[in-house]
Amino acid sequence: MSIRPIDVARTDGGPQWVEAVSTPGGVEVWWDEPRPHEGGRRCVVRRLPDGTRVDALPVGWNARNRLVEYGGRSWRPLPGGGLVFTHWADQRLYRLDEGEPVPLTPAGAARYGDLYLPPGRDEVWAVRETADGPKAGDGPNAGDGPGDGDGRGGGVVRQIVAVPLSGGGPARVVVEAQHFLMNPRLSPDGRHVCWIGWDHPNMPWDGTELCVAPLGDAGTAGPFAVVAGGPRESVTQAEWRDADSLYAVTDPTGWWNVHLVRRDGSGGRNLTPVEVEFGHAPWKPGLATFAVADGRLVVVHGTPDHRRLGVLDPETGALREVGGDATYWASTVSAAGGKAAGVAATPYTPLEVRLVDLDDGGHEAVSAPKPLPDRELLPVPETVTIEGVHAHLYPPSGARGPAPYVVFVHGGPTGNHPVMLDLEIAYFTSRGLGVAVVNYGGSTGYGRAYRERLRHRWGVVDVQDCARVARGLVELGRADAARIAVRGGSAGGWTTVAALVHSDVFAGGVAHYAITDPESWAAETHDFESRYLDGLIGPLPQTRDRYTERSPLLHAGRASGPCLMLHGLEDAIVDVGQAERFVAELDRHGRRWALLTFPGEQHGWRREETIVTALEAELAFYGLVFGFDTPEVPPLKLAGEPAGAKEEV
Repeated sequence: MSIRPIDVARTDGGPQWVEAVSTPGGVEVWWDEPRPHEGGRRCVVRRLPDGTRVDALPVGWNARNRLVEYGGRSWRPLPGGGLVFTHWADQRLYRLDEGEPVPLTPAGAARYGDLYLPPGRDEVWAVRETADGPKAGDGPNAGDGPGDGDGRGGGVVRQIVAVPLSGGGPARVVVEAQHFLMNPRLSPDGRHVCWIGWDHPNMPWDGTELCVAPLGDAGTAGPFAVVAGGPRESVTQAEWRDADSLYAVTDPTGWWNVHLVRRDGSGGRNLTPVEVEFGHAPWKPGLATFAVADGRLVVVHGTPDHRRLGVLDPETGALREVGGDATYWASTVSAAGGKAAGVAATPYTPLEVRLVDLDDGGHEAVSAPKPLPDRELLPVPETVTIEGVHAHLYPPSGARGPAPYVVFVHGGPTGNHPVMLDLEIAYFTSRGLGVAVVNYGGSTGYGRAYRERLRHRWGVVDVQDCARVARGLVELGRADAARIAVRGGSAGGWTTVAALVHSDVFAGGVAHYAITDPESWAAETHDFESRYLDGLIGPLPQTRDRYTERSPLLHAGRASGPCLMLHGLEDAIVDVGQAERFVAELDRHGRRWALLTFPGEQHGWRREETIVTALEAELAFYGLVFGFDTPEVPPLKLAGEPAGAKEEV
């Protein structure tokens, strides 16, 4: 008995952007969740105090946006049960009370995200992103792009704007400061505004600034002061404590801790002075790892091995755990009415919305349960460190002696893979394939020093760490040295193809929406990541030799085994040309390959049919590479075999 691809598709992804709301009848909980069976849309769900769940967003509407391409906070509940949200199809802001949503912003190229409702004002604040023609300094090829609103190249402008909820007027610019902006917040007395900003070439986990400015009578920010952060200090979230101070997650010690920060920049202190992460890399503006709760703080903290939920007393520093049996709490938390809402998972239960009583620690699952396979089909994870590299092992079902293994490589690369139920992993382990998830140097959750092991060493440290774990499994007698593959998506796809051409450990690789040539990717990718490689490899053109040495595309002839590439045709982060050029080089050198492309998919799989097809193709690939039959999935043809290889799905 094995897990089916459809089982994976129907539990893929999880809730996000959770919000708890106090009402006369109790605490409501709002969240959005993926609907793979509805074309991959994200639907906002409302759970009433009596336990009733209702879809707050009608069919056909999709609460997503393309702020910095990865998307920011996309909705907020309105008093009385209404909703303000961004719609994927046109990126506009809408208000929904009853009936059909009503647009609040005009049609055009602007994108809105990181939504926030300032107290006492009949407006929604958001980060607005627009293209304004070529703008020097926006990337290694600044000025080459047309600046036509596709997020690539030319001049992208971001502002914090206020949009009337009545729909009766144009947006007002509240803040115009750094090139990147997030976390707009109005002080309790309405006199000051704070935000987090940063500029190229930094990424937000490198260095950001927490800024505070007076808010003028016209509702626009005056001259601002930087009260925390800097070029080598990363502030990831801030919330007002009172009119004169804020709570902020920042890392001057090398660890994302919760700090008390004064509005005027004087004084302040670390409220959690321990070598534990209380923050997370802000890929999506609007992520929250703490919430203010009646003088207490609800905090998400820990490592990818065990990410916890706790209640922090900011006066004494006492931290009380309330996370229950969960091994992972996501970077979204909200508090109201003596309760906290968050998203949690265990190794045997998927991501679900939980409501936690902050006094007695009681838990209630409030999102709809998902159908799960039998418990005996789920692997028991094991946390290990191999030669200083963090990893999680998922043993194969029925293993006797050394087994075939697949090394899973997370994306980012500034990210991690936590310990939680992942049916994609269980799909393979239930078929006798072991999985080793590697949190290689560069991963988050282990402090800045571990994160910066990858600085200027991308394509070296990540490859070496994955190879170390693979060899370690062989030495432990758990993996068959001749049957180890590597797979990953996005930056994990890069490490996959880099490991194939720069090591001799792996018998094959599966790369989802992968970067295969760093210099061309830097030239063609979107604004948010257009200078990411300055820190990962080095600035161009000064370090071009590194790009040439590490490029999998330029060394495809060295591949140690065949490669399956999968790519969405609407991917604005990694263009499908990255995959097409790589397989062309593999073909030119007589290496085996297959390429599957998916119309309508972007950077990641959201549609049920795509998830199923990709999983089936990946299993068929391992069958070819490791030498076992896969009669339950359609056959896969590799280039060099009778039927050729390139397919569009």
